[in-house]
Amino acid sequence: MTAFNDQFTAAMLTALEETFEKVRGLYLDRGTSVFETLATLSAEEASRPVSDHCATIAAHVAHMRYYIDLLLQFVRGERPAADWQHIWQTVREVTPEEWAASVQRLREGYDLLRELATKTDWSQGGEGSESPIGGAMALLMHNAYHLGEIRHALCAIKAGA
Repeated sequence: MTAFNDQFTAAMLTALEETFEKVRGLYLDRGTSVFETLATLSAEEASRPVSDHCATIAAHVAHMRYYIDLLLQFVRGERPAADWQHIWQTVREVTPEEWAASVQRLREGYDLLRELATKTDWSQGGEGSESPIGGAMALLMHNAYHLGEIRHALCAIKAGA
């Protein structure tokens, strides 16, 4: 592997860690990563939409894991048909056990992403999201977006509690 590959791997791991696990000051405020945020939520709160037209936090978590699953299938050479609406239409209320399992599945997906990042040759060709770097950027942006949605919903949910 090249020096570029090592540098990109280190940057990707740092960005993944900041997004999911522990803020390092890259772009988030202290205590606001995905797992730090989800640890503050009960199943009841995760099941509460902020309006009739908004998804629950539980749905956002399931969607984040779904995106990771699709990415991992793509990396394995599979070309799955994505059903982006299924989770938004079906994931609403969760029991405490379902909520804990959903967060655990997301953590397992995050762990697989970290492992994948260490094995990826970032210098491979491809255009846009077809390149490893494009896919990495899309993954980071997608999960950061949903973290923002979760944190925004959390403000409304905690205010109305």
